Amino acid sequence: MKGTTKGYILGAVAAISYGTNPLFAVPLYEMGLTVGSVLFYRYVLATLILGLVMLKRGDSFRLAPRQIPLMFIQGVLFALSSVGLFEAYNYMDVGLASTMLFVEPVIIALILWIFYRQRISLATFIAILISIAGVVCLANPGPGAHVTGIGMVLVVLSALSYSIYMVLINKTSLRSLAGPTLTFYSLLFGITVFIVQLKGLSQLQGVPANPLGLACMAGISVFPTIVSILTVAVAVQLIGSVPVSILGALEPVTGVVIGVFVFSELLTLKAVAGIVLILAAVFVLVSSPTKLFSHGKAMFRHIRLSRGR
Repeated sequence: MKGTTKGYILGAVAAISYGTNPLFAVPLYEMGLTVGSVLFYRYVLATLILGLVMLKRGDSFRLAPRQIPLMFIQGVLFALSSVGLFEAYNYMDVGLASTMLFVEPVIIALILWIFYRQRISLATFIAILISIAGVVCLANPGPGAHVTGIGMVLVVLSALSYSIYMVLINKTSLRSLAGPTLTFYSLLFGITVFIVQLKGLSQLQGVPANPLGLACMAGISVFPTIVSILTVAVAVQLIGSVPVSILGALEPVTGVVIGVFVFSELLTLKAVAGIVLILAAVFVLVSSPTKLFSHGKAMFRHIRLSRGR
């Protein structure tokens, strides 16, 4: 198999695997687990698995002393982004939540413009307008679709937390860290959020002692986390960060497919329009060689390599 073909296949696998979050999370909720318990187990298992993989591959765990406090802040932002998304699954259709989360590159563009005075190109401005139109469609998708104001706010906060996380990586010494190393410490330090959320683990629930519960817990720790991280790392090396970022459109598509075919969610015409608009906005943004993303390759490389939420 040619390297380019392999790169596109791995890029697609990475995106699809990350999009499986609701497939494993929702059944665990139905078994009575809280978001805090699900995410605590997920982060602990994912940290252990990723750490073992990194040891086997000889990846570096090194952090400079001055990077540790910043990495802790990043871990908190990383975990808060997970909390927002996984809580949103309780308040809106998982397919729509997965799609709304995909506005992260647009939020990153706005943060760079507002706080770092990086100019907004015409392509970026068009992408922002398109994404806003898409969000408006998803906010009121029509009869049969389930969306609440709380769900919308949670997804936006999730996207905002992750966008700040990405900008800080791009603008600090953490930019030099490899994707797996960055994700390992994000997961490790992020565990503290769930320890606090679960009041020192006093409210931690046990993993359901049944095959489905165990399978879902293992699945959520492996597929949208470890598989996504490792496959995207190879894909970026083979075909570059921008094509891999565009293949990331398969993430929300996977969420929508899971929502419709697994959880019987209704996909209205207006919801489809919103999904298409948001995907189009991100495509315009990541495929446009503008000054806004003069650091675009590094930024999108980290966006793709740290999708462990």
